Amino acid sequence: MKLIIMTTEKEHILEMIKNLPNDVSMEDIIEAIYVRQKIEKGLKDSKEGRLFTHEEAKERLAKWLK
Repeated sequence: MKLIIMTTEKEHILEMIKNLPNDVSMEDIIEAIYVRQKIEKGLKDSKEGRLFTHEEAKERLAKWLK
């Protein structure tokens, strides 16, 4: 019998914070949470096929950088 342990977002965040240095600033904690959220969103989008080719990304960036 396999034991599947499900952890919550809160547990993931608490573990991440525990692994940060003791002198970490509130701003650094917020940034770490934000970056983690963006990475997870990107991985989910990728898994669900919401991707751009390299060429599509270049075209989009060219429009923004005008």
